[in-house]
Amino acid sequence: MNHFKGKQFPKDVIIISVGYYLRYNLSYRDVQEMLYDRGINVSHTTIYRWVQEYGKLIYQIWKKKNRQSFYSWKMDETYIKIKGKWHYLYRAIDSEGMTLDIWLRRKRNTQSAYAFFKRLYKQFGEPKVIVTDKAPSIASAFRKLQKQGLYSETEHRIVTLFCYPFLINKNIT
Repeated sequence: MNHFKGKQFPKDVIIISVGYYLRYNLSYRDVQEMLYDRGINVSHTTIYRWVQEYGKLIYQIWKKKNRQSFYSWKMDETYIKIKGKWHYLYRAIDSEGMTLDIWLRRKRNTQSAYAFFKRLYKQFGEPKVIVTDKAPSIASAFRKLQKQGLYSETEHRIVTLFCYPFLINKNIT
């Protein structure tokens, strides 16, 4: 299936535009300006539509391409309010600060953390180091997976949240 058929701009321009927006903390107008400097005149609203249409596709391609390239992961669990109800957000970040995956659950328990760990293992393989906070559900899920033979070569480091404050107040796109 050709996702770019019938588009006014070439496939490369669309991929670069969406990639700039997703990879760097740029606005649509920033991307528009960068493209204009390179001789491509495109509206910021067009870039917005491209991000909505191709963002997930490019993210899936990126995940497959970078599957085994991670040395360490930083994982966190926090709670957020959605429509008046509390939910728990699990998030994994690689050593370069890229979000590997997020997982939203209604309950905070070992089973939720366990499912998140398994999902990460399936997508990216086994890292050398996993850094987490003192959340008991994450530690319990990690031990459970090690008993099953997963993450057997992975070192689990537990630190306080102050050691990696970039997990706080980061925009999730």
